[in-house]
Amino acid sequence: MTREDVIIHLDHVGRSFSKPDGGTLVVLDDINFDVRAGEVVALVGRSGCGKSTLLRIIAGLIAPTTGAAHYHGGELSGPNPSAAMVFQNFALMPWLTVQKNVELGLAARRVAPAERRQRALEAIDLIGLDGFESAYPKELSGGMRQRVGFARALVLQPDLLLMDEPFSALDVLTGENLRNELMTLWTGHDFPTRAICLVTHNIEEAIMLADRVVVLGTHPGRLLAELPIELERPRDRRSPTFEALVDQLYELLTGTGPATLLVESATATPTSHPLPYASVGGLAGLVEIVRGKGGRADIPDIAGDLGIEANDLLPLVDGAALLDFVRVQGADLELTAIGKDFTAGDIQAGKRIFAQQVGRAPLVRTIRNALRDCPDGSMDAGFFRDILGQGFSPQDAQMQLDTAIAWGRYAELFDFNTHTQKITADPDAALVTPTS
Repeated sequence: MTREDVIIHLDHVGRSFSKPDGGTLVVLDDINFDVRAGEVVALVGRSGCGKSTLLRIIAGLIAPTTGAAHYHGGELSGPNPSAAMVFQNFALMPWLTVQKNVELGLAARRVAPAERRQRALEAIDLIGLDGFESAYPKELSGGMRQRVGFARALVLQPDLLLMDEPFSALDVLTGENLRNELMTLWTGHDFPTRAICLVTHNIEEAIMLADRVVVLGTHPGRLLAELPIELERPRDRRSPTFEALVDQLYELLTGTGPATLLVESATATPTSHPLPYASVGGLAGLVEIVRGKGGRADIPDIAGDLGIEANDLLPLVDGAALLDFVRVQGADLELTAIGKDFTAGDIQAGKRIFAQQVGRAPLVRTIRNALRDCPDGSMDAGFFRDILGQGFSPQDAQMQLDTAIAWGRYAELFDFNTHTQKITADPDAALVTPTS
């Protein structure tokens, strides 16, 4: 590989944002990797790991706080001159026709009208939208609107095509069709770009499309692994190699969240081990499904049965593993003895088991211990919100607190008054030490 093969080089890139209280929220930390000519790179990770922020740094739309992003050896100091972006929400101008939407980037570059028209028509034809040049976005289906987004990016003939979850707003069949067509174009001779970098939360999509998958951890986003995908195209989802790669990626993702928390760890804090955004009902439902499948289940299989993305199950998987209701190995779940007891008894028995296990969650434990030390057993929720604000955005801090309150109320450890914003300990509750 020569230096000319490296289109983007990220050198110890970090990104933080200022918080209203004057503190700093670190989103990305010490990211190092390259995007090379002739490859498709997928960025995967849990929600909140900074994937989209990293993509915008590559695009030059956001500057890194530390480190640098280099394009063809030169440090980016503004918008990447030869990158084009495809967005999740299409981002079309509703008052412009398909052709005029595709011409937008060329007009911004002051390309002459005749050349703009010719290049736009060629891009529209390439992406399969010929015949719709004069249509407006409201006349198009979601899949067709996203095709316009692709044409608008490709008409610029960029070195690097950046895609931020470009298929997630589409129905399953439309998304699959568009993915296949994109890969057909990529493997052909007329694709007008040298590399692709996409953000996706769909693990199978990453393996279907990418030559290399970059896995990010969370809080803050750090590079966990780079997984090469050495499969010929077109790829078969049912092949043993494909399934092994799916399991490997799940193992990386499920091994980085709250599920890895050790009960006896004195260093676990609400910010170092955040709660998954999972309701008690969702946790119970997942455990019931695993029990109904004989005590063992595969995450993608469960997601397929429910008609949702497998990645959307991960917060529930994290919560169930954190409470020791299931054990996780890659994409496989196994019900524990505690999990069996949790689902086998009546509601009150299940609540008692939940109360016993919920002490494994650092934030719930912090709230319960703080209430125990207060003379009246009551504290303002703002106190915990401020603590969480040291490691989370205001929105994520509130979601953490909401989850902890929901878990604690179900366990009858404490109550919450929405009017006074007071959390109050249940005088009859005791924080039971969870079993190991």
